[in-house]
Amino acid sequence: MKSDVIEIHSDLSGKEEAFKAADGFIAYNRFEGKNAMHIRLLTEELVSMVHGIMDKFTGSLWFESENTDDGVLCSICLSAKRGVDPKEEEHFLSVSSSGKNENARGVLGKIREAFRVSAQHSANSVYMNEYVALNSWYGMGADRFDIENDMLAEQYWSLANYRNRLSRDSDDTKEEWDELEKSIIAKLSDDVKVWLRADSTDVVIERLIKR
Repeated sequence: MKSDVIEIHSDLSGKEEAFKAADGFIAYNRFEGKNAMHIRLLTEELVSMVHGIMDKFTGSLWFESENTDDGVLCSICLSAKRGVDPKEEEHFLSVSSSGKNENARGVLGKIREAFRVSAQHSANSVYMNEYVALNSWYGMGADRFDIENDMLAEQYWSLANYRNRLSRDSDDTKEEWDELEKSIIAKLSDDVKVWLRADSTDVVIERLIKR
């Protein structure tokens, strides 16, 4: 099933509607106890991320569920159209390529920055300054991909991929592991993907609830 689509803004107007939609999603799927609580907590995490994405941000939030052999795959989705004004673009391009700037601290901060960086790209062509933004995206765990015929291929940043690449035995990744262990969204989700599409940027939180 797919829930109604809720419009949510950077000033968090729309958040109460989003929480009501989450409760309706939980009731429809008959989730109870910890499963219901986890869906609510993941919704709160995604809504809190909206506040820090950019000024005058407007996005669409909705819920989806799909029955699988292993249980119910739940997706909490946030989508925004691509394209920003020049002042916002300057802010995007100021993001450090290391992925360790203040805005990208913590797992939720990395997801927010991946969303911000991907939202600034031109839909049909790539310019030199956009490679700077891409390097920031890669620094936070996205796969590298080829650009053909001046078109951006569909691509996504994945929390699961990011987690798998970290080495527990390396001093260089100790801070990142600490962030994962403290993060609600990292603990409760099976994956979080930030999709770079031709006309939109999407965040999808995935959690499989076993029956």
